Amino acid sequence: MTALALEEPTERVGRGWTAALSLANGAIWVGWYGPLQILLAQQAADFAPGTGLSKESLLAWVTGLGAVVSLVANPLFGALSDRTVSRYGRRTPWIVAGTAGGALSLLLLGTADGAPLLFLGWCLAQLTLNAAFAAITAAVPDRVPRRQRGAVGGWLGAAQILGVVAGTGLATLAGGVGAGYAACAAFTLVGVAPYVLRHPDLRLAAADRPAWSWRRFAAGFRLSPRAHPDLAWAWLTRFLINLGNALVLLYLYYYLRDRLHHPDPETGVLILTAVNGVTLLATVVAGGIWSDRTGRRKPFVLWSGVLMAVATGLLAGWQTWHGTLAAAALLGVGFGVFTSVDFALMTDVLPTAHDRGKDLGVVNIANSLPQVAAPALAAPLVNHLGGYRVLYLAAAGVGLLGALLVRRIKGVA
Repeated sequence: MTALALEEPTERVGRGWTAALSLANGAIWVGWYGPLQILLAQQAADFAPGTGLSKESLLAWVTGLGAVVSLVANPLFGALSDRTVSRYGRRTPWIVAGTAGGALSLLLLGTADGAPLLFLGWCLAQLTLNAAFAAITAAVPDRVPRRQRGAVGGWLGAAQILGVVAGTGLATLAGGVGAGYAACAAFTLVGVAPYVLRHPDLRLAAADRPAWSWRRFAAGFRLSPRAHPDLAWAWLTRFLINLGNALVLLYLYYYLRDRLHHPDPETGVLILTAVNGVTLLATVVAGGIWSDRTGRRKPFVLWSGVLMAVATGLLAGWQTWHGTLAAAALLGVGFGVFTSVDFALMTDVLPTAHDRGKDLGVVNIANSLPQVAAPALAAPLVNHLGGYRVLYLAAAGVGLLGALLVRRIKGVA
């Protein structure tokens, strides 16, 4: 199979392919969110006294620097996979290498005895797991026809939240920081294996590979908003909604412990993640299928973003455990629909088949850049500008702006 790698897909993918890709996607999210939800926060609290930083600031620096790495890694490895000619296809070599490297990076984090190794391990984890994630994401426009992308995006979104829940559960219940990292690493490896072993990738013929030039390669990462305005507006919508969500999640552990005085903040985070996951699962696949059937994307993105802003506002105005539970449930409903339909919308506005991996890597910057911006915004808001109430009001405003901007896209209904 050669020319098929660059053709617009028309044949619907089967349930087995969708299930295997979704499992692989969820496994990558286990590798990210076990650390992000629990383990990095615990290590930051342990190591902060020796750094002269608060635990919040140390966590912000670690996650922010890791996010900077992911900003570069995702489009870079996506572009490399676009140009890969191998017997195993374009995407599979990067999925395998990225997953293996990610597992080793998580094991390294489990041995960290201070802030320097914490920084190094998390940056390596972001580098390698983003290589795998870029290739997994690009498989969708490679193989899935447009009329099925909402549904497939829904299943990928379901796997994503299950990965967040599973990663949080493994980190909480494994029995210590080292064991938590080992459990996340093992799950990541096992979860990716069925897709790699059972579903051969589309191969790119050597004749179809673009002529290599470092200058041309670097120039390819510049996507002009003037030339591709729909992609630019879709990117900005995703960035702002994800930034609002990142502002909510970053200090959730500390919010429960320091603002609500929850007696067991680790379990509290796990409960909130589970509640959010249940409501997200209730809408993520259904929202994607509904969007496919109506042939429309923008109304789903708009109203899901509005609902998420309302839920975030609850965290500012109803600062109790029950209020936080309600907000987590509503955020799940909104983010479920947004996750599946926005993914389909993004694949609908990609410029060319030759650069699907690279372009989706640039799109995925809208997922990782909020991880850089959120710590820079959240730390001063919490520590100096009004605390958690101001933080969540700002998050609601940012997310609402993102939802409204989806109306500027012209080429998608």
